[in-house]
Amino acid sequence: MKTIGMLGGMSWESTASYYKAINEGIKQELGGLHSAKISMYSVDFDEIEKLQHQDNWAATAEILSFAARSIEAGGADFLLICTNTMHKVAPEVEQAVSIPLLHIADATAERLVANGIKRVGLLGTKFTMEEDFYKGRLTDKYNIEVVVPEPDEREIVHDVIYSELCLGKFLDRSLLKYLAIIDELAEKGAEAVILGCTEIALLVQQKHTKVPLYDTTEIHASAAVTLAVKN
Repeated sequence: MKTIGMLGGMSWESTASYYKAINEGIKQELGGLHSAKISMYSVDFDEIEKLQHQDNWAATAEILSFAARSIEAGGADFLLICTNTMHKVAPEVEQAVSIPLLHIADATAERLVANGIKRVGLLGTKFTMEEDFYKGRLTDKYNIEVVVPEPDEREIVHDVIYSELCLGKFLDRSLLKYLAIIDELAEKGAEAVILGCTEIALLVQQKHTKVPLYDTTEIHASAAVTLAVKN
């Protein structure tokens, strides 16, 4: 079994979901008392969040690159950045280490392609919904058309992530807002919706809507398990 490198803490709530999903996946694959071999570095998200909103992505890249090198030194065979937004600096992190990076957008896109999804809605931070580092990868590499919410709706999605979900707050009124936005994405022709922030699945679950949801935390963790047990 390969050692999985987890670059987490963004937020720790979603990193805990990763840890649980990966270990459950390894147990399902190998049975018995098996658990995942993990090298993990958890950053201080307050520092990262401030730099994000200051548009100082170079500084975030330095922090994550240092963490990635520590993870590699801890024996990891490959690396996960346990968040969608920080894949904005994935190229810098990849250059900092010699082990492969399992990209969250690739894992998600491969699941979408396998299921025949060609037009998908995307929820996440404003950085993820508005910039090209994520949407562009889905379109350019996998020919998937991406639909995002309207500007005022993007503000709602973003604010709920930072002011509630990353603080472990899961409010019914926010769930209702998210479900309304998901319905609007479906009305725009989205065949499914990506929960493109690793905290969103802590609030919105498939049981809440008929629109197919793609939980990036579950997908990324599952891809890590597959790679870890692959000969």
